[in-house]
Amino acid sequence: MTGPIIGISAGSIITEEGAGSEKLSVNEAYIKAICQTGGVPVILPTVSVKATIEAQVGLLDGLLLSGGGDIHPLFYGEEPDTRLGFCDLRRDEYELALIQAAAGRHKPIFGICRGIQVLNVAFGGTLYQDISRIPGSCQQHTQQARRDTPFHTVIVEKTTCLFDIVATESFRVNSFHHQAVKDPAPGFIVSGRTRDGVVEAIEQPGQEFVLGVQWHPEMLLQVRPEMRELFRRFVKKAAQSNRRSSIK
Repeated sequence: MTGPIIGISAGSIITEEGAGSEKLSVNEAYIKAICQTGGVPVILPTVSVKATIEAQVGLLDGLLLSGGGDIHPLFYGEEPDTRLGFCDLRRDEYELALIQAAAGRHKPIFGICRGIQVLNVAFGGTLYQDISRIPGSCQQHTQQARRDTPFHTVIVEKTTCLFDIVATESFRVNSFHHQAVKDPAPGFIVSGRTRDGVVEAIEQPGQEFVLGVQWHPEMLLQVRPEMRELFRRFVKKAAQSNRRSSIK
């Protein structure tokens, strides 16, 4: 018996060969994290046909939104800021459609780094295009340390899914981002923040598992048990989704 199928969104690598030679890429840490917690990872190629996206989601038990570049602000009603980084509109459009298709089928969704941001935008939320635009932000959010180093503290809201999973009011995480959630999407709540107020986790109450985190838990499985539990709970919810689909 195999575990639940977890689709992982991929980023694009533009090579020197030019148009038509782009490659899709996913950091191996995501794949290992899913395997180590009982899931079966598959990498999702970026496509544009709605029927194909629906077919992809139909094969999955859970969706993992991986990290990557900036999301174009046109998707949340703003013009590009001078501090906006590289945007891949093709990926933006694909992931926004992918999230809606997964939500429509009540699939568990787990967003990581860029993933929390695109998850928020998909449901009608907004972003800070750069952390320097956040009033009062003063911490380092692109850490000068090894990627598997827990670097700054996240304060967790009680009575949230995140608190239920990590079973602690605060813990340290790694940090590699310059954008952040501004206005949480309707129906979502903030379940974690840094001490300087930057949103680190959002979730959709009442759903099986629709959760986004700003850090990279896939890089911390060996040093933080809470990070392994995040993946374990996500994969478990995906397995339950698989069983419900089989009964129907």
